[in-house]
Amino acid sequence: MRTIGLIGGMSWESTAVYYRQINEAVRARLGGLASAKVAMQSLDFSEVVALQKSNRWEDAAALLSDAAKRLESAGADCVLICTNTMHLVADDVAKSVTIPLIDIRQETGRVLTAAGMKRPLLLATRYSMEHGFYADYMRDEFGIEVIVPNEIDRAKVHSVIFDELCCGIVKEDSRQALEKIIVRGKEAGADCVILGCTEICLSITDNNVALPVFDSTTIHSDAAVSMALGRDFMDRQTAI
Repeated sequence: MRTIGLIGGMSWESTAVYYRQINEAVRARLGGLASAKVAMQSLDFSEVVALQKSNRWEDAAALLSDAAKRLESAGADCVLICTNTMHLVADDVAKSVTIPLIDIRQETGRVLTAAGMKRPLLLATRYSMEHGFYADYMRDEFGIEVIVPNEIDRAKVHSVIFDELCCGIVKEDSRQALEKIIVRGKEAGADCVILGCTEICLSITDNNVALPVFDSTTIHSDAAVSMALGRDFMDRQTAI
């Protein structure tokens, strides 16, 4: 079994979901007392948020790249950035190490393509919804046209993520607000919804939602387990 390297703490609420999902998937596949080999660098999220707010993305890239290097030195066979937003600096992080970075956008795009989806609604932080790094990647790599909520709804999603979910607060009225945003996305022509923030799965599931749900956290975790347990993933990475 290969060792999965996680850059976590952004927030630790979602990193805990990664750890649970990865280990549940390994146990489901191998049975018994099997669990995943995991190395983790858990960052102080307050430091990362300060860099985001001040638009210091180069410093953020350096911070995450240092974490990736430490994971490689610890014996990790791959690196995951356990947050969608910080994939804004994914290219820099990938270049800092010799082991593969499993990109959450790439894995989500593969799953969407396999499902025949073309116009996903993206629920995420403002950075992911409004910076081009996410939508441009999906369009250029997969021909997928990402749509985002209107300005008022983007502000609401961002607030729910940072003020509630990242703090471990899950409110029923916020869940209902997110579900209404998904309804409006469907009315605007979306054919599915990407839970494009790794905390949103704490609030939204695929039950009673107006669109098919693609949870990026689960997709990313599944890709990590495929890497850890099989040759097919590493062969695919080598071919990219």
